Amino acid sequence: MINGSPRSRRAFFSLAGLAAAGTFAAACGSNTGRGDSGALQQWYHAYGEDGVQDAVRRYAAAYRKTKVDVVWNPGDYDSKIVTALQNSAVPDVFEAQLKIDWVRQNQIVPLDDLIAPVRDDFHPAALAAQTVEGKVYGIPQAIDTQVLFYRKSLLQAAGVTPPRTVDELIDAANRLTRGGVKGLFAGNDGGVAVLAGPLLWSAGLDYLTGDGRAVGFDDPRAATAFARLRALNAGNALLLGAPTDWSDPGAFIGGLAAMQWTGLWNVPKVRAALGDDFGVLPFPKLDDHGKPSVPVGAYGASVNAKSKNVAAGKDFLKWLWIDQADDQLEFATKFGFHLPARTSLLDRAEGLKSGPAADAVRYVREHSHLVGGPQWTAQSNTALADALARIAKEGADPVAETRKAVEVVKSETKRLFG
Repeated sequence: MINGSPRSRRAFFSLAGLAAAGTFAAACGSNTGRGDSGALQQWYHAYGEDGVQDAVRRYAAAYRKTKVDVVWNPGDYDSKIVTALQNSAVPDVFEAQLKIDWVRQNQIVPLDDLIAPVRDDFHPAALAAQTVEGKVYGIPQAIDTQVLFYRKSLLQAAGVTPPRTVDELIDAANRLTRGGVKGLFAGNDGGVAVLAGPLLWSAGLDYLTGDGRAVGFDDPRAATAFARLRALNAGNALLLGAPTDWSDPGAFIGGLAAMQWTGLWNVPKVRAALGDDFGVLPFPKLDDHGKPSVPVGAYGASVNAKSKNVAAGKDFLKWLWIDQADDQLEFATKFGFHLPARTSLLDRAEGLKSGPAADAVRYVREHSHLVGGPQWTAQSNTALADALARIAKEGADPVAETRKAVEVVKSETKRLFG
């Protein structure tokens, strides 16, 4: 969980926190973090779902070629990985969101030879999250996405149809705001952290161009889309100050909002509370020149280039994330509601074959977009987050603020690619 508990897979999707904030605490349990001589050390961040830690330790124990010591890392995992890759031979293998600077600084090992036989089986966006300049540096482990949950009975009572455009979403949120129920919840920051990507995609734009080498939203339509978030925040239809944030379904389940933008992982909790009285939608298109969308995020399993056991590390990752299909399916679907990164496993996931879950799978197949990607830097992320916050919360000029963010991203792409 993000709020007040260990960080989980869902942290990819916060625009304001692609690297989640927090103070790193020492790895839990008796593991010292060094591992036995000759053993591989494998790092995970601290997943919030019960059972994940036991499962990954079980997977490691089943590997017979080399002893594997699993280190579970609460706190600011992303920052710890950055530091470790700069200075240390450990961890040997680890999960992470790939950063282009790791590739440029030769801190990470390409894995194309491992993934080549099954490359086409991986979801394209999940694989793109682990690819820089045509080379793969991480094996995708599972996919997370977000969707728009809506309460069927409340929409029916208000005479509202599920929104298909952003303007219809704004109108629906206004009409559903009644009797102590707000129309929409997209986080206590008014959607700033999680809706930048969906707003860009709604207009047919993106963070970066397809090759990752240029700004993807240097277009007047970006400001037009961002202005819609201002319209939501300027009205009375957004829920703000909820007891939990966007990643938790409490506001939706508790009847505080008729619609909520949140993670697919919440389907089991919502179903347990509301039965069949809910549906899910992609984020709507801006107009006929845009498209509906859902974001895709995926950690990948990688090898530290400074490891003294690079070959052994690669062999272990191949065994775990390519050969052990049953474990991959369990990892993605048993401990939360996530999608396998491989199409062949997606087709085997029984819990994803009907109802809102099946709808979400279809949206991922048809409308998914990668959040940021390896070439999307922290500087670019901060610039866009700050611009969107000023537009949405302060009423700043969307055109001027978007232009500021564009200039920062241009500077970053020039730094990376010349």
